[in-house]
Formats: sequence, C-alpha cells, structure tokens
Amino acid sequence: MEAAQTLLHKLTSSSPSSPPQPTATELQQLRDTYERASQSHVFAFYDTLTPTEQATLYAQLSQFDPARINEITDRALNPPKVAEDAPHAGLEPLPESATASILDSAPEDLQSWNDAGLDLIAAGKVAVLLLAGGQGTRLGSSAPKGCYDIGLPSKKSLFQIQGERIRKIQRLAEKKSGAAIGSVTVPWYVMTSGPTRGPTEAYFQEHEYFGLKKENVHIFEQGVLPCISNEGKILLESKGRVAVAPNGNGGIYEALVTSNITADMRERGIEHIHAYCVDNCLAKVADPVFIGFSASKNVSIATKVVRKRNATESVGLILLKNGKPDVVEYSEIDTATAEAKDPKQPDVLKFRAANIVNHYYSFAFLETIPAWSAQLPHHVARKKIPFVDPTSGETTKPEKPNGIKLEMFIFDVFPLLDLEKFACMEVRREDEFSPLKNARGTGEDDPDTSRRDVMAQGERWVREAGGVVVSEGEKKGVEISPLVSYGGEGLEKLKGTEIVAPAVLEKELE
Repeated sequence: MEAAQTLLHKLTSSSPSSPPQPTATELQQLRDTYERASQSHVFAFYDTLTPTEQATLYAQLSQFDPARINEITDRALNPPKVAEDAPHAGLEPLPESATASILDSAPEDLQSWNDAGLDLIAAGKVAVLLLAGGQGTRLGSSAPKGCYDIGLPSKKSLFQIQGERIRKIQRLAEKKSGAAIGSVTVPWYVMTSGPTRGPTEAYFQEHEYFGLKKENVHIFEQGVLPCISNEGKILLESKGRVAVAPNGNGGIYEALVTSNITADMRERGIEHIHAYCVDNCLAKVADPVFIGFSASKNVSIATKVVRKRNATESVGLILLKNGKPDVVEYSEIDTATAEAKDPKQPDVLKFRAANIVNHYYSFAFLETIPAWSAQLPHHVARKKIPFVDPTSGETTKPEKPNGIKLEMFIFDVFPLLDLEKFACMEVRREDEFSPLKNARGTGEDDPDTSRRDVMAQGERWVREAGGVVVSEGEKKGVEISPLVSYGGEGLEKLKGTEIVAPAVLEKELE
C-alpha cells in the first residue's frame, strides 16, 4: 500500500510555487534516475538555466518516475493483441440481475430507492464527485466549461445549476428526515486540470459557492504525464520545462488519493459517492434513486446509461466482455453486432446501454485505489506537440503528429470487478443526459440543445403538475430553478396556472 501511494505521488501534478534549490547530491541522484531510463536529455539545458529555472525543472522532473513512464508508454503502444478470429465473440449485454431501468421499473421500487437514497443523504453518507477538467475551447471560451452560460433565461452557468441541485437535495433530505434546515451536507469534490483549477476556484469564490458552505466544496487537480515523442523520448516544452498533458478522466483515482480527498471522505463518514461530468446540464446530482438502487445492490460501482438512439450513434456501450463489465467504443463494434436486436424485445437493440460517464462508487471500493491503480491501462492520443530539440535548442512546431499523450479512462476500472459488484441503471435521456460538446449552431450537443433540453424538461414538469404552458413559434419552454424542484416534485400549486413561454420559475412555491 505504501509503495503504491509513493508511486501515485510521483505521478501527480502539484508542485510548490517557489521550489527550493536541490543539493548537489539530490540533483545527481535525479540525473542518474533519468540516465538509467535513457531519458537524460531532459537535463540538456540545465546548466544554462537560472537558479530559479533549475529549481523549477528539478521539481517538475521529481514528480515523475521515468522508468514507470517508459513502462506505461511501451504498454500503451504495444497492447495485448485481440484474437483476430472472433473479436466480438466475448460480448454480451449485462444480465438482468445487474440492471434496472427507470423506463420500466415498478413505481414502488423507484420510491423505495428514492427514500433509501434520501435517508443516506440525511445521514451524511453521500458525496458528489465532479469531473470538471475541460475548458470551453470548442465553445469559443478559454474558461472552464462549468462557467459556461448555455443561454437559459436565468443566465445560470453549469456550475451554478449543479450547485443549486446539491442545495435542493440537501433540503429534500432534511424534510424527509425531519432534520433542521442547514443540517444536512453533501460534500462536493470538484476535479479540475492544471489550466482550469485557478479559474474554477476564482469562479466559485466570486459566486459564493452558489449558496453552499465553502468548507464543503473541495477543488483539486488531476495529475499529468509527460508527452512522449514517436521515438519514446520525453519531450521538452522549453529548455526548462517538460511538455505535459492531463492524464485523462481515469486520473481521478490517483488524484483522489494524492489530493487527500479519500482521507476527507473517510473523516466525514462518507459511504456512497456519485460521480458525473460537468458538461451535462441535466445531471441529477446526488440522485437519491441511483444512490438507493446502488446501495441496495451492495456494489462497488454502478453506472447510469441511456438507451442508444440507433445502431450508428457514436457512443460507447456498457456490456459484458469476456464475462467482465466493460465499455466498448462504437468504433470497436462491427455493423452486425451494432444492429443486433434484443431477442426478448425485437424492437430495441441488443446492445443499447450507452455510456454517459455517470457513476456510483462505494467508499469501501475507493479505499482500495492504491492496490490496483497501477493496473489501469494508458491509451495513446497522437498529437502535434511543439518541442525543443535537445541537441540544437531550437523550438519546433510540427505540421503532423510527432508524439503521443498518454491518458487513462475512468471506465477502465470496470473489468477489475466481478459481475456481482457491478450494476447498471438505464435512465431517460430527455430527463438526464444533454452533454455540451460543440460550438453553438452545430445542432447537436451544443449550447442551443442544452438550453432546449432544460426548457423542455421544465415544461413537461409544469404540464405533469396540471399547469398550462402557452407557446408561440420559437418561444418555448420553462426554466425551473433547481431550488424550486429537483426532479419535478413540489409543483402541485401550478395546477390550473397558465405560464407564457419562455418563462423561468426561480422562487420556491409557497
């Protein structure tokens, strides 16, 4: 355990703002480490740097184990070969014993899971884990994606929507348990990347943590890995700095340990964790139904899925692969497999459980991270990476991919589990999944579709409560603040009320 935690520490990205000068012995030991790994070129310009630059480079290089970098690079570039004769022979849908569906579960089961989830929240056993490392680059913004305003009448950002959902679920748990207002806490752990951590912290401070207590919001940073040349060498970004990149959303496991998040969870008595991505404006944060379902199954991991739209939709699928839970990307599935129908339901696809990166973890499982994190595979992304030539000192901006970035995927942990410790819940896409991926105007997974889906959901809730929504042309939808309703509940007083779209309901109904 201790050795594994030491390794994790070496692979993280944190470093002091003013690193101390290394001693001659410390410097030589580090040089020797990189020499043994045939990566000594990273010191090519060390003697020409200023003392501060030398200390900074030493601190950065000290974070990495070059022999380990060589190992994971080789493993990523030379993965085990899949049998060519039957690449899809080991694929099967998850068995019914491991699945449930909001679409066809009995109402009493849904209510039971919801009540159990609220009870766990009221008891302080539930935390939320947010993956928020992405920038809004494709949206035309350099700010963290969570800061983005999708165009709702309220102008709320994704961060604010999600923070308010946490506030509401805390209040619902208080009401059910009879606890005092403000007594229930759902800690919010926000994983950022190097470029987004500072702006995210500033945004949360500026908006006073969206009404949550500062001490219950923990912002931390995922790790990084060096960028590697096509020849297997660590690339220099400048004469005094190695080129690095975030280690993928699978880096969350190492970061939970090295950032002391699991330690904080342990101290708080957390037992159940709901993880989701920042770009999903419909994410039901700390969803009591999902938490209650997962806890009732006594699993290590559970995941939400939506039904695949059609055989050609570009989504990863959650299924059984050689008897283990896994995610298979759409590009890895042949046409016949993708189009296969469910023998029990001929009108739906056999493989339809689309991955939306929305997971449950038991804390008991997260406690075991140091025992298995080194087993997770790294995946290769070939990129054009600017670099400094260690021989000439010239900076080169390549016109074609000259190297790789190594990243881990959050779902690569699934196959480590036995099937009985894994579960899957199918949810309605229109209620729970609307990702923000593309620039406005693309018509798919963009700010306009995110806004549309939030407004359409609110309108459905109003109509289900007996209200009337008057729409005209493009004037459609109702935005219902999470502080008013978490999932459509509490809107009974709208019965018979006429609402002219587009509208926003911001104040809780008395």
